[in-house]
Amino acid sequence: MGKRKGQDIDGVLLLDKPEGGSSNFALQRARRKLDAKKAGHTGTLDPFATGLLICCFGKATKICGAMLNVDKSYRATLTLGSETDSGDLTGEVVQHCSTFTGITKEQLNTIIPQFVGEIEQIPPMYSALKRDGKPLYEYARQGIELERAPRKVVIYDISIVTFSEKEVVLDIFCSKGTYIRTLAQDIGRALGCFAHLRALRRTSVGPFKLSDAITLEAFQALEEPQRILLSLNDLPPDLLPEKLRTKEIL
Repeated sequence: MGKRKGQDIDGVLLLDKPEGGSSNFALQRARRKLDAKKAGHTGTLDPFATGLLICCFGKATKICGAMLNVDKSYRATLTLGSETDSGDLTGEVVQHCSTFTGITKEQLNTIIPQFVGEIEQIPPMYSALKRDGKPLYEYARQGIELERAPRKVVIYDISIVTFSEKEVVLDIFCSKGTYIRTLAQDIGRALGCFAHLRALRRTSVGPFKLSDAITLEAFQALEEPQRILLSLNDLPPDLLPEKLRTKEIL
């Protein structure tokens, strides 16, 4: 196999991933714009989701391991009244409340505290977790439901952004490994009306914020895209391996 072409570029791009494409698609578009030889990201967003995608190039890919353990924030839009097999708007409706006429904010305020703190989640079948070397979503696409052990995660905070009788927008601050689609389903079940995600936007990943990110479209329009990358010296030192914290290596 020939050596991958491209430049030796080191740095981090805070990208606002658009809706519809995969995280890897967005990463590769950014890599081609930079003509970077080596690239990776620190955590996948589902195709329907948008928001902060940490794209790392060259030596900065060394932070990817540490970034897997950081906390994250999301803005989640929940449609009430039905549940889908995937937990989001891309799936097929599997539960529907035919008598649902809406909820009150008092009901929501009563339910939300049940999901703050350390909770257990059963990972969704539509996930990249593997069983016998095959992702769970491949089984799900074949109509196969496998038993999954619950996992402990921490929800640090849930706040109500907007509310209507049939749709709720929540800001969620959580630990690694949290499935927001599962959280939406569980909230819907607790309310007795079912729910699924209509939209999901990641607003922070560890020390990085969506407010500092650039859209893929705007990034591709830049004449000197490398200038907006965060250098290794700009990154929090605890994210870097020891050997990359010395100026001789940088």
